[in-house]
Formats: sequence, structure tokens, C-alpha cells
Amino acid sequence: MAFLVKFGLVLLAVGAWTGWLVAAQLALPGLVDRMGVREPRRLLQLHLDYVIMGVLVIAVGAVQPGLPAWIQILIAIGTALNPLLFLPMAFSPGVSATPWFRTVSVASFVSVTAGLTGAAVIGVTS
Repeated sequence: MAFLVKFGLVLLAVGAWTGWLVAAQLALPGLVDRMGVREPRRLLQLHLDYVIMGVLVIAVGAVQPGLPAWIQILIAIGTALNPLLFLPMAFSPGVSATPWFRTVSVASFVSVTAGLTGAAVIGVTS
């Protein structure tokens, strides 16, 4: 099985597990407050983004199992990190204005954009 397919399955599993955070908001609403979550909607975004990234990575890995390692690494880093950026925003809404968050966010988006663009160029030209 191709690396990206395996990685996508892991992302999908993380998406399933983070669904429990969303379920906790419904079943035990006070728990999320006690955990210090100030923007619970960000937990839903975290969950959905991991599911979406998992499916996307599985698809890319399935149709292009032989991508160069550097492209696979860029895709893996970006698709793991992008959803994770919702977590600090759940606890601290203003974190998105901090230099470290902006730097990590831009690096993550550059990584996923470059990786998926590389995969597309190879796929279209081969």
C-alpha cells in the first residue's frame, strides 16, 4: 500500500477520534467549557478538516502511488498540520494574530499547496 494511502488512513482515523470532541459538546456541554474551550466551533472544524484531508490524501495516494518522496512529504506535513491549526484557535481566539501562528499557518499552506500542485503536474503530464 502506498505511503500516502496509509497516511490518509491515519488522518481519517484522527478525524474519527476528533469526532468525539464534537459529540462531547452535545452530550456533556459543560465539559468543553471546563476544558477551557472558548470557541467550540473550531473543534468541529478540526474534526471535519481531518476527515476531508484523509480522504484527499487517500485519493492522491491511490491514483499516484509513485510520487517523489519530497512531494509526499509536503502533502503529509501540510495535510496533518492544516487541521491541527484549529486546535489552538479553540482555546485562544486571538492566537491567529500571533507571529508564530501566522508563520506555521503559512508554512503549512505552502506545504500542502506545493505538494498537491506537484502531484497534479506529475499526474497531468504523465
